[in-house]
Amino acid sequence: MTAILTSSHQETYDALFRHPVAHNVHWRDVRAMLGQLGEVVEEHNGNLKVTWEGRSIVLHPAADAKMLDLEDLLQVRRFLAPHGKEPSLAPVPVETKGMHLLVVIDHREARVYQTDLQGTVPQRITPYDPFGYGRNLHYVQDDFNGQRKPELKSFYEAIARTLQGAQKILVFGSATGASSAMTQLLVELRHNHHELAAHIVAEIVVDQQHLSENELLAAARAFYAKQD
Repeated sequence: MTAILTSSHQETYDALFRHPVAHNVHWRDVRAMLGQLGEVVEEHNGNLKVTWEGRSIVLHPAADAKMLDLEDLLQVRRFLAPHGKEPSLAPVPVETKGMHLLVVIDHREARVYQTDLQGTVPQRITPYDPFGYGRNLHYVQDDFNGQRKPELKSFYEAIARTLQGAQKILVFGSATGASSAMTQLLVELRHNHHELAAHIVAEIVVDQQHLSENELLAAARAFYAKQD
């Protein structure tokens, strides 16, 4: 079953898997995030029993503890990603039916905007990255057969879920080519989400680092205005 995380819960989740290890992760935030994923029961001795996807863990926060210590953090991390298995997570879906959307994507995150909504707030989607090594989802060649190794497929799947129902989709990326996150998204949509791919009106390379959010939105709205 897919879990739904709010942006604040996603920030807590990301903090748990940050590299180097974060030392300012609050117990209250972790408890709230775990409660969103599964079931959290406080036992009479103050321990927390967490059940998620048929598995359980008992955590032992001290009564006066505000932050997770290293042992607790690693315990939660192992519970969420046993044997390196990627948990099934999805962003909170936005109402996209009939909307004109802008996807701004690089290897660190994707931002999805409703361009026909004033004051739009982006839906942010980040790759699952337990140890910090995947922040650059670069094109990797296998030493033996020259084939591309599997990437973080869930990143692109989460974006696809967020785009469901959109009327038109404009994609801004930092680069093109096999190593580009924009290219990988388009490949994923064309191979596995044909209906969504049919709603892509353009993919455009932009200088994300030197464009503000307002400038990105202005460019997208100008593009859609010409289309309409």
